[in-house]
Amino acid sequence: MDFIIASATDVGTKKRINQDSLSLKSFITPIGNVALAVLCDGMGGLSHGEIASRLIVSAFEDWAELNLPILAQSEIYDGDIRRQWTEIINSQNAAIRLFGEQNGFKIGSTVTAMLLTATRYFILNIGDSRAYKISGGGVTRITTDHTVIETEIELGNMTETQALNSPIRSVLTKCVGISETVEPDMFFGDTETDTVYLLCSDGFRHLITEEEMKKALYFGAAYDFGSLKSRIEDLIEINKQRGETDNISAVAVYAK
Repeated sequence: MDFIIASATDVGTKKRINQDSLSLKSFITPIGNVALAVLCDGMGGLSHGEIASRLIVSAFEDWAELNLPILAQSEIYDGDIRRQWTEIINSQNAAIRLFGEQNGFKIGSTVTAMLLTATRYFILNIGDSRAYKISGGGVTRITTDHTVIETEIELGNMTETQALNSPIRSVLTKCVGISETVEPDMFFGDTETDTVYLLCSDGFRHLITEEEMKKALYFGAAYDFGSLKSRIEDLIEINKQRGETDNISAVAVYAK
Protein backbone atom coordinates (compact mmCIF):
# COMPACT_ATOMS: atom_id res chain seq x y z
CA MET A 1 0.00 0.00 0.00
CA ASP A 2 1.21 3.52 -0.84
CA PHE A 3 0.53 6.63 1.23
CA ILE A 4 0.27 10.23 0.04
CA ILE A 5 0.98 12.57 2.97
CA ALA A 6 0.57 16.32 3.43
CA SER A 7 0.14 18.85 6.21
CA ALA A 8 -0.32 22.56 6.85
CA THR A 9 -0.50 24.90 9.84
CA ASP A 10 -1.37 28.56 10.26
CA VAL A 11 -1.11 30.92 13.22
CA GLY A 12 -4.59 32.25 12.41
CA THR A 13 -5.95 35.78 12.39
CA LYS A 14 -5.52 36.89 16.01
CA LYS A 15 -2.73 35.06 17.83
CA ARG A 16 0.93 36.03 17.68
CA ILE A 17 2.28 32.53 18.37
CA ASN A 18 1.35 29.23 16.77
CA GLN A 19 1.02 26.81 19.68
CA ASP A 20 0.19 23.88 17.38
CA SER A 21 2.97 21.41 16.56
CA LEU A 22 2.84 18.60 14.05
CA SER A 23 4.89 15.89 12.41
CA LEU A 24 4.15 13.72 9.39
CA LYS A 25 6.59 11.11 8.16
CA SER A 26 6.57 7.99 6.01
CA PHE A 27 8.91 5.02 6.25
CA ILE A 28 9.81 2.01 4.10
CA THR A 29 9.94 -1.03 6.39
CA PRO A 30 10.02 -4.84 6.11
CA ILE A 31 6.22 -4.85 6.48
CA GLY A 32 5.76 -2.22 3.76
CA ASN A 33 5.13 1.51 3.80
CA VAL A 34 4.26 3.03 7.17
CA ALA A 35 3.05 6.56 7.95
CA LEU A 36 3.29 8.34 11.31
CA ALA A 37 1.29 11.51 11.99
CA VAL A 38 1.27 13.50 15.22
CA LEU A 39 -0.64 16.71 15.93
CA CYS A 40 -0.57 18.61 19.24
CA ASP A 41 -2.40 21.79 20.19
CA GLY A 42 -0.69 23.67 23.02
CA MET A 43 -3.26 25.09 25.37
CA GLY A 44 -3.89 28.68 24.38
CA GLY A 45 -5.18 29.64 27.82
CA LEU A 46 -1.96 28.58 29.47
CA SER A 47 1.62 29.81 29.21
CA HIS A 48 4.01 28.50 26.58
CA GLY A 49 1.65 25.96 25.01
CA GLU A 50 3.98 25.73 22.02
CA ILE A 51 6.68 24.25 24.27
CA ALA A 52 4.36 21.50 25.52
CA SER A 53 3.12 20.62 22.04
CA ARG A 54 6.65 20.50 20.59
CA LEU A 55 7.94 18.29 23.42
CA ILE A 56 5.24 15.70 22.75
CA VAL A 57 5.77 15.72 19.00
CA SER A 58 9.52 15.32 19.50
CA ALA A 59 8.94 12.35 21.79
CA PHE A 60 6.93 10.56 19.10
CA GLU A 61 9.58 11.39 16.51
CA ASP A 62 12.21 9.85 18.79
CA TRP A 63 10.02 6.76 19.17
CA ALA A 64 9.78 6.47 15.38
CA GLU A 65 13.55 6.59 15.07
CA LEU A 66 14.35 4.15 17.88
CA ASN A 67 11.38 1.82 18.36
CA LEU A 68 9.46 1.69 15.09
CA PRO A 69 12.28 -0.04 13.14
CA ILE A 70 12.25 -2.85 15.71
CA LEU A 71 8.47 -3.27 15.71
CA ALA A 72 8.27 -3.12 11.91
CA GLN A 73 10.47 -6.18 11.46
CA SER A 74 7.23 -8.16 11.64
CA GLU A 75 3.53 -7.56 12.25
CA ILE A 76 2.84 -4.65 14.61
CA TYR A 77 0.37 -5.53 17.37
CA ASP A 78 -2.19 -3.28 19.05
CA GLY A 79 -0.85 -4.16 22.50
CA ASP A 80 2.70 -3.08 21.64
CA ILE A 81 1.54 0.33 20.42
CA ARG A 82 -0.77 0.79 23.40
CA ARG A 83 2.03 0.02 25.84
CA GLN A 84 4.78 2.04 24.17
CA TRP A 85 2.64 5.08 23.38
CA THR A 86 1.16 5.12 26.89
CA GLU A 87 4.73 5.19 28.19
CA ILE A 88 5.45 8.20 25.95
CA ILE A 89 2.41 10.01 27.36
CA ASN A 90 3.30 9.22 30.97
CA SER A 91 6.87 10.42 30.44
CA GLN A 92 5.86 13.63 28.69
CA ASN A 93 3.10 14.38 31.18
CA ALA A 94 5.64 14.21 34.01
CA ALA A 95 8.24 16.23 32.11
CA ILE A 96 5.81 18.98 31.12
CA ARG A 97 4.39 19.22 34.65
CA LEU A 98 7.89 19.52 36.08
CA PHE A 99 8.87 22.17 33.54
CA GLY A 100 5.80 24.22 34.45
CA GLU A 101 6.39 23.88 38.19
CA GLN A 102 10.04 24.90 37.86
CA ASN A 103 9.08 28.00 35.86
CA GLY A 104 5.99 28.99 37.83
CA PHE A 105 3.26 28.46 35.25
CA LYS A 106 0.83 25.81 34.01
CA ILE A 107 1.56 24.27 30.63
CA GLY A 108 -0.30 21.63 28.64
CA SER A 109 -1.25 20.26 25.24
CA THR A 110 -3.62 17.98 23.41
CA VAL A 111 -2.18 15.13 21.36
CA THR A 112 -3.53 13.01 18.52
CA ALA A 113 -1.11 10.48 17.05
CA MET A 114 -1.63 7.93 14.28
CA LEU A 115 0.42 5.09 12.84
CA LEU A 116 -0.78 3.64 9.54
CA THR A 117 0.44 0.37 8.06
CA ALA A 118 -0.86 -1.49 5.03
CA THR A 119 -3.20 -3.48 7.27
CA ARG A 120 -3.80 -1.58 10.49
CA TYR A 121 -4.25 1.89 11.99
CA PHE A 122 -3.31 2.82 15.54
CA ILE A 123 -4.57 6.12 16.98
CA LEU A 124 -3.99 7.80 20.35
CA ASN A 125 -5.96 10.80 21.55
CA ILE A 126 -6.01 13.17 24.52
CA GLY A 127 -7.93 16.45 24.36
CA ASP A 128 -9.98 17.95 21.54
CA SER A 129 -7.80 17.54 18.49
CA ARG A 130 -9.45 14.91 16.30
CA ALA A 131 -8.91 12.03 13.90
CA TYR A 132 -11.29 11.49 10.99
CA LYS A 133 -11.64 8.90 8.24
CA ILE A 134 -12.87 10.26 4.89
CA SER A 135 -13.94 8.03 2.00
CA GLY A 136 -16.58 7.72 -0.67
CA GLY A 137 -18.96 6.57 2.05
CA GLY A 138 -18.62 9.81 4.00
CA VAL A 139 -16.79 11.20 7.01
CA THR A 140 -16.32 9.22 10.22
CA ARG A 141 -14.95 10.80 13.39
CA ILE A 142 -12.73 8.22 15.06
CA THR A 143 -11.82 10.04 18.28
CA THR A 144 -13.91 11.44 21.13
CA ASP A 145 -13.24 14.92 22.51
CA HIS A 146 -12.17 15.29 26.12
CA THR A 147 -14.17 18.47 26.74
CA VAL A 148 -16.91 19.71 29.05
CA ILE A 149 -19.05 20.22 25.95
CA GLU A 150 -18.67 16.61 24.80
CA THR A 151 -19.74 15.43 28.25
CA GLU A 152 -22.79 17.69 28.16
CA ILE A 153 -23.77 16.37 24.72
CA GLU A 154 -23.40 12.77 25.89
CA LEU A 155 -25.60 13.52 28.91
CA GLY A 156 -28.24 15.09 26.65
CA ASN A 157 -27.86 18.54 28.23
CA MET A 158 -26.73 20.23 25.02
CA THR A 159 -27.15 19.71 21.27
CA GLU A 160 -24.36 19.75 18.68
CA THR A 161 -25.73 23.06 17.37
CA GLN A 162 -25.70 24.66 20.83
CA ALA A 163 -22.16 23.41 21.36
CA LEU A 164 -20.89 25.28 18.29
CA ASN A 165 -21.60 28.65 19.91
CA SER A 166 -20.95 27.78 23.53
CA PRO A 167 -18.37 29.94 25.36
CA ILE A 168 -17.02 26.78 27.03
CA ARG A 169 -16.59 24.76 23.84
CA SER A 170 -12.80 24.58 24.26
CA VAL A 171 -12.68 23.77 27.99
CA LEU A 172 -10.81 20.47 28.27
CA THR A 173 -11.39 17.68 30.77
CA LYS A 174 -8.09 16.01 29.87
CA CYS A 175 -4.75 17.08 28.40
CA VAL A 176 -1.05 16.31 28.77
CA GLY A 177 0.84 18.24 31.43
CA ILE A 178 -1.76 19.33 33.97
CA SER A 179 -2.89 16.31 36.02
CA GLU A 180 -0.59 13.96 37.89
CA THR A 181 -1.73 11.13 35.63
CA VAL A 182 -3.43 11.05 32.23
CA GLU A 183 -4.86 8.05 30.40
CA PRO A 184 -4.98 8.24 26.59
CA ASP A 185 -7.81 6.93 24.46
CA MET A 186 -6.62 4.34 21.94
CA PHE A 187 -8.35 3.34 18.71
CA PHE A 188 -7.44 0.46 16.41
CA GLY A 189 -8.82 -0.68 13.07
CA ASP A 190 -8.10 -2.06 9.63
CA THR A 191 -6.56 0.36 7.13
CA GLU A 192 -8.91 1.02 4.22
CA THR A 193 -7.76 1.87 0.71
CA ASP A 194 -9.01 4.94 -1.18
CA THR A 195 -9.41 6.67 2.19
CA VAL A 196 -8.06 9.87 3.73
CA TYR A 197 -7.03 9.75 7.39
CA LEU A 198 -7.12 13.27 8.81
CA LEU A 199 -5.80 14.67 12.10
CA CYS A 200 -6.69 18.27 12.96
CA SER A 201 -6.64 20.80 15.77
CA ASP A 202 -9.94 22.22 16.98
CA GLY A 203 -9.25 25.46 15.12
CA PHE A 204 -9.39 23.56 11.83
CA ARG A 205 -12.88 22.13 12.28
CA HIS A 206 -14.89 24.71 14.24
CA LEU A 207 -16.21 26.61 11.23
CA ILE A 208 -16.29 24.02 8.44
CA THR A 209 -18.64 21.09 8.07
CA GLU A 210 -17.83 17.43 7.61
CA GLU A 211 -19.37 17.65 4.16
CA GLU A 212 -16.93 20.44 3.28
CA MET A 213 -14.08 18.28 4.55
CA LYS A 214 -15.16 15.45 2.27
CA LYS A 215 -15.67 17.69 -0.76
CA ALA A 216 -12.20 19.18 -0.37
CA LEU A 217 -10.16 16.17 0.68
CA TYR A 218 -11.79 13.24 -1.11
CA PHE A 219 -11.30 13.94 -4.80
CA GLY A 220 -10.72 10.74 -6.71
CA ALA A 221 -7.61 9.36 -8.35
CA ALA A 222 -5.67 12.62 -8.71
CA TYR A 223 -3.93 12.47 -5.34
CA ASP A 224 -0.37 13.71 -5.03
CA PHE A 225 1.46 15.69 -2.37
CA GLY A 226 0.81 19.05 -3.99
CA SER A 227 -2.89 18.60 -4.54
CA LEU A 228 -3.54 17.21 -1.06
CA LYS A 229 -1.55 19.99 0.63
CA SER A 230 -3.34 22.60 -1.46
CA ARG A 231 -6.74 21.25 -0.42
CA ILE A 232 -5.77 21.39 3.27
CA GLU A 233 -4.56 24.98 2.84
CA ASP A 234 -7.85 25.88 1.12
CA LEU A 235 -9.80 24.65 4.16
CA ILE A 236 -7.52 26.64 6.46
CA GLU A 237 -8.24 29.79 4.43
CA ILE A 238 -11.99 29.13 4.61
CA ASN A 239 -11.72 28.91 8.39
CA LYS A 240 -9.86 32.23 8.51
CA GLN A 241 -12.37 33.92 6.22
CA ARG A 242 -15.18 32.76 8.50
CA GLY A 243 -13.51 34.32 11.52
CA GLU A 244 -11.63 31.48 13.21
CA THR A 245 -9.24 33.06 15.72
CA ASP A 246 -7.40 29.95 16.90
CA ASN A 247 -4.29 28.36 15.39
CA ILE A 248 -5.33 26.06 12.53
CA SER A 249 -3.53 22.80 11.69
CA ALA A 250 -4.16 19.52 9.89
CA VAL A 251 -2.27 16.50 8.64
CA ALA A 252 -3.67 14.05 6.11
CA VAL A 253 -2.67 10.61 4.85
CA TYR A 254 -4.30 9.18 1.75
CA ALA A 255 -4.14 5.37 1.64
CA LYS A 256 -4.02 4.31 -2.02
